[in-house]
Formats: sequence, structure tokens, C-alpha cells
Amino acid sequence: MKLGLSILFSFCSLASFSQQKIFAGIWEGTPTGVPLRLVFQFSEDDKGKFICKWKSPQQSPNFWPTDSTNVVGDSIFTSSAQFHIAFKGKLINDSTITGSFVQGASFALQLKKVQIITEVKRPQTPVAPFSYNSHDTIYFNAAKSLQFGATLTYPKSQAGKTTYPVAILITGSGPQDRDETMFLHKPFAVIADHLTKNGFAVLRVDDRGIGKSTGDFLTATTADFADDVEAAIDYVKTLPQIDTNKIGLIGHSEGGMIAPMVASRRKDVQFIVLLAGPGVPIIDLMSEQVETVSLSNGKSLKASKFSGEFIELMIEAVNKSLDSTLLHANLSNIHKMVEQWAAKTDSSVLQELDMVTLVKREKTLAAELAELQGAWCKYFIQFNPTPYLKKLHCNVLAVNGEKDIQVLPASNTAGILAALKESKAKKYEVKVLPGLNHLFQTCKKCTISEYGDLEETFSPAALDIITNWMKKNVQ
Repeated sequence: MKLGLSILFSFCSLASFSQQKIFAGIWEGTPTGVPLRLVFQFSEDDKGKFICKWKSPQQSPNFWPTDSTNVVGDSIFTSSAQFHIAFKGKLINDSTITGSFVQGASFALQLKKVQIITEVKRPQTPVAPFSYNSHDTIYFNAAKSLQFGATLTYPKSQAGKTTYPVAILITGSGPQDRDETMFLHKPFAVIADHLTKNGFAVLRVDDRGIGKSTGDFLTATTADFADDVEAAIDYVKTLPQIDTNKIGLIGHSEGGMIAPMVASRRKDVQFIVLLAGPGVPIIDLMSEQVETVSLSNGKSLKASKFSGEFIELMIEAVNKSLDSTLLHANLSNIHKMVEQWAAKTDSSVLQELDMVTLVKREKTLAAELAELQGAWCKYFIQFNPTPYLKKLHCNVLAVNGEKDIQVLPASNTAGILAALKESKAKKYEVKVLPGLNHLFQTCKKCTISEYGDLEETFSPAALDIITNWMKKNVQ
């Protein structure tokens, strides 16, 4: 009997070793609903142990080791506690593994075996030496004990000109560095490069708590970020290279909210450029965004419409609730509405939304509530850009991409234009740029998952539109 077990264990060990040979190599895939390609490299170390390294090429060129990798028959499992990830897959054939990738939630992931990792190309990223001056700098907001890391670019002196109009760049939502780096794209570096070559100084700044900037990003709100922009204005006014009569702000997405907030209360802002800035109350923007993004991810029209309506109801409940008792009552009403909807909704739609059971529906409600009650989100979802746009007195350019599914162009440009007509802004233009997504890339699928797949960082046509408008209305 002992001999039989020994033979059996030896056979299992040999089988696993054989499978390890098949798993060895480079595997690539993109999780369903996640805009990031993943690469896993399975191999033996110098001690004969089967190991795994992984990376997301659109986020970093570096590989990271996982903690453990196990092969059992035709299945493989690997995980990393540092990044809170895990992958479990089954070998379908010599070149395909089908499984699930877990990071917070679980996502379907099919990996294909490749000989060479697909290269990530970012041809627009500026590379030194530059034809202009570029200086990394540190400045302070002493009143709030904050330090800011930034890069200032400005033209080299020509024909005796020593001061230049300046644009301060304002990042979108989420913790961003001064280049607004996403998927290895550096749109703010590209914008700064283009503007500086055309005669403008540009200041781009790390968000508080990011890079060389101090402070706590996670506890900050949009109002705090507006204060940070004011500190940047105060800083550039001290610089000898800057024409202090020609200071402007260029804000992307949430930055397109912040720019009007700041410009409406300061007389020293001469111009603002809104890149995919909101023009409607955020509750309306979010409802549209959730529905449209859901559709782009392959969800049915019914499921997508409910997702949009659901987030709107959740935002209303939080916005109307002055205390926890009232919030509980408002959520109770939403819970009843969801249950009524579920009772008359096709099971296929409930399956799409992962809301088949009462437990799952309650879990969805709780997850949305937790997200909406964070400090940043509570401020954000109550925001209405219209009053700030109406108070503007500076020159304004607002541009949105025609294919933007995060800040939809039709409703938001209409809202911006209507508000500007009631403002004191003497010169303003509102444009929808054909074929461009939320990041102002020329898109094909025009989904969020495509952002990292596209080589273009920022449309050259959009860069020219911004630059030509600034030459006409600033210089």
C-alpha cells in the first residue's frame, strides 16, 4: 500500500512538472471591464521553484514578483499580498488560459501566450533636451503648511522678450502627478511642451500628497484643490519670467470645475481653458456617465439605464440627508424601489448587474453608499458648475471631445454655453471636437478600456485649437 501511494505521488508530481513546462512563458490579457492589459511571466528560479512575475505595461515598465505560484493539474494560481491581487486560471490549450483576476472585485481574464510582450508606445511624450527652459521647482502655501512640487517651462529669451503669459494646468479627478500621468500617457507634459514652443510659460503641479507635494489627498475636496490653484497663482506672480497681467488656468475634467471656481473669485485670472469640464449639475453628469459607460462595456440598454437611474437616486438620498436618521429613511425608500424594480425585471438583466438576490442588491446599495459618503465625493456630488460659470469675467475656451463618454459633450457644452451667455466674459468659445474621447485622444472604440491602448496622448488638432485661441485672446 505504501509503495502504491509512493507511485501515485510520483505520478502526480511528474504531471504537475509537465504542466509547469506548458505554463512557463509570457502570457497577456485584459480583464473584462478593466482598461489595463496584464502580463504574467511564469518560470523556474535557479532553485527549480516555479515562480511568477507580473506587470501592467500601460502603468509601469517594471515586473513585480508574486508571493506564491501553484500548479495543480491544468490549473494555476498566483497572488500578491502587496498589490492585493490574485489570478486563478485553467489551461484550455497550449496558448490559452481562462480564469479570473481579483483585485477588490473579480474580473474575467483570458490570457494568451506570446513570445514578446506587446510594446507600449507613447511617441508624443517630450524628451530632453528641450528647445525651451524647463525647471523643476518647489513652492509653498505657508498658511496651510503645504509644499508643492512643480515644473515650470518658458521660452528662451528672444528679441529682448523676457516675460511670458502663463497657463497653470489643473488635473482631473484622482491622485495625479504634474504630468497627469495615466496609462503611461503624460498629457500635461505634451500640452506644456506644445504651448511653450508657441510662446507661453506653463506651470504643472503635483496634486497635494503626490510626488513632491505634501498634504493628504484622501481627505481633500474639490474646494481644497481650488485653494491649491490659488497658491499656484500667487507663486507665478512672484516669478520674473511671468507677465502677471496674462495669467490663465487650463483644467481637465474636475480641473474644468476648479478653473471657473478660482477665476470667478480672482480678478488676476485673464483666461481659462476648460478641457471636458462639466456644464451641468454633477448628479446629472454622473447619471449620464454611468449609463453611457455601462453601454460601452457591453451591458444591455435596460441594465445601463437602471445603473444611471440608480446612481442618481443614491446621490439624491445622500444630498438630501442632513443626518444619519434621514439618510436611513431615504435609503429605505430606495431599497423599496429597487425591490419593486427587481420583481418585474428579467433575470438576465439582474444577472448582468449582479443583483439577482436580495443579499447582492443590499451589498450593491451598501457599496455605493460607502463611496458616496467620502469627503471628496460628498462635496463633488453636490456641485453645480453653473453659478461659477455665470460669475466669470475672463476669456473662456471650453472644448469637449465628441466621443467623450465620461463628460458627455451635448449636455455639458450646452450648459456651459448657456451660463457663459449670462456671464461677464467678453470673449468665449465652446467647441465639440470630432472623434476625440475624454482624454482628447483620437479614438476608435471610444471606450474607457481603449485609453491605454491608443498611442496618441493628446490630439495634435486639439493642441492647435487651444494654442491658436490663446494666441488670439491672450497674447
